[in-house]
Amino acid sequence: MKAILVPTDFSENAWNALKYGMELYKGRPCTFHLLHVNPLLSNKREKKPMLKTPQLVEEQILKKSRVQLQHLLNRIEELPKIKEHTFVTHTTYSFFIETIRAIIKEYQIEMVIMGTKGASGLKQISLGSNTAAVMTKVKCPLLAIPQDAIYRHPREIAFPTDYRMPYSQNVLDTLEEMVMNTKASLRVLYMSSKDIELEMEQQRNKDLLQDFFNSYELSFHHVDGNNLSTAVQYFTQSREIDMIAMVAKNLNFLQRILFKPRIEDISYHVKLPFLVMHE
Repeated sequence: MKAILVPTDFSENAWNALKYGMELYKGRPCTFHLLHVNPLLSNKREKKPMLKTPQLVEEQILKKSRVQLQHLLNRIEELPKIKEHTFVTHTTYSFFIETIRAIIKEYQIEMVIMGTKGASGLKQISLGSNTAAVMTKVKCPLLAIPQDAIYRHPREIAFPTDYRMPYSQNVLDTLEEMVMNTKASLRVLYMSSKDIELEMEQQRNKDLLQDFFNSYELSFHHVDGNNLSTAVQYFTQSREIDMIAMVAKNLNFLQRILFKPRIEDISYHVKLPFLVMHE
């Protein structure tokens, strides 16, 4: 049974991410761990955590969170029943990232699903600050669902790459699991500003992808030009891409391609989920 962690702040963005995950894994036995973290804030003047007694935590914080989690379960019950899915709730008063890591370890979480929102967090790209933190600090596959995403079963998954980084077994397994679960076609997108031959190392990495995914629907594509962001935009639209996969180690490179600094400039990916894979 696949273990999936869905952190929630009870917003519509978090609800949309949960619904997307339920649809994505419909027909597959899954346990969804619904987690609400009440952040342990710090005293800005002294830069120390503001601690409360266990009694105050229970009465003022956790009790309210449990009520909200029960309301979330009630809302799930109103959706079309997916008999293969079970739901477990958790709430804590602690640091967000430390809690995420602990839950992943204790329950052997295989995937984190989170919503994205706003122009805050990681250098004003379209990510919620918590999602950005998990993406960069937690070594677990993350499926980030934009706030405007409407579920459509993935038929084509784009994997942008420059072929310069060897693909670890964890990356290959995570990508294969998604391709196998969705039966989607994998479109490997090579991005470069110049139309030149691949270096030997790049060719080896490309050949590795070819060999590893030879039993799946796979194709290789190349975009070039001075404006790579625009090139990727045209590619995703022309292919009707349903999901973008990326390697976390290459995140800075991909941010230049997939995001722009001004939120009003972002257009082509605002409804596309993206899968972040770790080595």
